[in-house]
Amino acid sequence: MFVIITYDITDDNRLNKVRKILRKYLFWTQLSTFEGEISKGKLAQCLSEVKEVISPAEDSVYVYQVENPKNLSKKVLGIEKNFLDNFL
Repeated sequence: MFVIITYDITDDNRLNKVRKILRKYLFWTQLSTFEGEISKGKLAQCLSEVKEVISPAEDSVYVYQVENPKNLSKKVLGIEKNFLDNFL
């Protein structure tokens, strides 16, 4: 399935930990957004790791699941960020 995960983390230490976890599973596309194809099992594992780090009283993580990626259309206005930009 295709997922989009966005987050709002208030503490820099937790933010860096969440970002590191998400990078193991998905592609970075915006400052607080990751997306990509992932199995249900890997998604559950990813979210379990994220839950161990965040503070539910202060942080939020949104997970959008697209069961059929053919129903998804993406438009980018301005500069499209690419996960490869992290390595160049």
